[in-house]
Amino acid sequence: MTPLQLDLLTTHYNYYAVVLLLGIGLYMLAESANLVKKVIGMNVFQTGIFLFFITLAYRTGGNPPVITDGGGPYVSPLPHVLILTAIVVGVSLTAVALALIVRIYSEYGTLDEDTLEQLYYD
Repeated sequence: MTPLQLDLLTTHYNYYAVVLLLGIGLYMLAESANLVKKVIGMNVFQTGIFLFFITLAYRTGGNPPVITDGGGPYVSPLPHVLILTAIVVGVSLTAVALALIVRIYSEYGTLDEDTLEQLYYD
């Protein structure tokens, strides 16, 4: 490995966290039969996406976007605003999903996806 490659691997550890969160969330969504675990997996996946976009918005030596005499590279507030909006939408989506899960459990008495599918087709 060249020193540049080694430097990239050791300094961009936040991308490892993004890949880990996306992988865990996707695995929970795909492999779990429990509906609550699927919602948790969706939240973990969303967190990985949020971290990815915030990481992309980082600018070394960036200043707040307030114009002063010094000038310099400014940080765009747009990605942070978009992620804040996405967090609010994610919380709302989680609340609706959990409300539906409570309703499904009260109606059918189970949260297992396979059992619900058998009950639907029978």
